[in-house]
Amino acid sequence: MELTNYDELTFENIKHIDENGQEFWYARELQLVLEYDRWENFINVIDKAKISCKTAGNPVISNFRDVTKIVKIGFGERKIVDIELSRYACYLIVQNGDPRKEVIALGQSYFAIKTRQQEVQDDFDRLTEDEKRINIRDEMKRHNKSLSKSASNAGVTNFGEFHNYGYKGLYNGLTMADIHERKGLAESEHILDNMGSVELAANLFRATQTDEKLKRDRIQGAQNANNTHFEVGKMVRKTMADLGNTMPEHLPTPLESIADLNKKDKKKIKDNNPDQTTLF
Repeated sequence: MELTNYDELTFENIKHIDENGQEFWYARELQLVLEYDRWENFINVIDKAKISCKTAGNPVISNFRDVTKIVKIGFGERKIVDIELSRYACYLIVQNGDPRKEVIALGQSYFAIKTRQQEVQDDFDRLTEDEKRINIRDEMKRHNKSLSKSASNAGVTNFGEFHNYGYKGLYNGLTMADIHERKGLAESEHILDNMGSVELAANLFRATQTDEKLKRDRIQGAQNANNTHFEVGKMVRKTMADLGNTMPEHLPTPLESIADLNKKDKKKIKDNNPDQTTLF
């Protein structure tokens, strides 16, 4: 690819696949998408990312691989130095980028989601869809507690309103009640119990990233916290769209709720372990 006309490029369509099927990105292409005009300035960000990589105990060489490329310049060609970046390297770069750039925030969301997707894929390969749903739902319960605590520390008292802001960002304006109605649920049913693993994973990422942002940026004020939740949800939605994924409100509702699946599991355990008590 020539190093020109990158205005319309996204993180996804500058991705490359090597001979082993592994994805990677070229630093000079990423530089332009992240709106860094000078390679020298971008190298400074890469150097910080390398330090973060080393500090985390991960190998720098395998995540930041120096390469030489031939590019066309006018009517001729010349060699330039470039770097092949792993997904993890890209994630570290956007984490160390200029936080004032909107595209940096989008990059943080994109590479975090991609990393999370891979983690979930690796961990859940042997699980059925229902087992995935139960696992993610359990994670969601834990992280929602942490998120509510962070929101409380920011000054939130109306937690229903706060959580609605997150859903509205992720679901293009739909509230919890709207989602409940779209899924055709009974009044006592919870929307999170009636989501597939993909929809649950999107909501889990929304919750964890809002929690982290509230803490990191020390957000204060109920409305500021609400707006933060909305913007994070909106950003997760945009990243899903950029990846070509189905929007959460259009994902199918499973036939069985997680509450019902848990009841079946408890019954199975009880049936497999009958009471062995003997009367004397």
